Amino acid sequence: MPAHKIYEDQDFLAFLDIRPQSPGHSLVIPKQHYRWVWDVPNAGAYFEVAKKIALAQQKAFDVEKILSKTVGEEIPHAHIWLIPDPALTKGDKNDFANNAEKIKSAL
Repeated sequence: MPAHKIYEDQDFLAFLDIRPQSPGHSLVIPKQHYRWVWDVPNAGAYFEVAKKIALAQQKAFDVEKILSKTVGEEIPHAHIWLIPDPALTKGDKNDFANNAEKIKSAL
């Protein structure tokens, strides 16, 4: 499926959400299927990737607060949402290519 990827390694993938709440709104998923975040066997490594992306978002969008959600009801695959503060993040949330590049450059 087409996506604006911002990070990929052997186990995890991060990409921009197609319905962003703010510029840079991203999902971090394991490549292997697990229904819930808590089912991911290497959860520590998973959260380290989420941390890496959140720190890059802070730098890319000059914002301190990054919201994280692991609700998991909307998509039947483990995912962590990372959302730069919608009230304070400047830019066009639908400028996917530019927002992805900003995050990748900050990694």
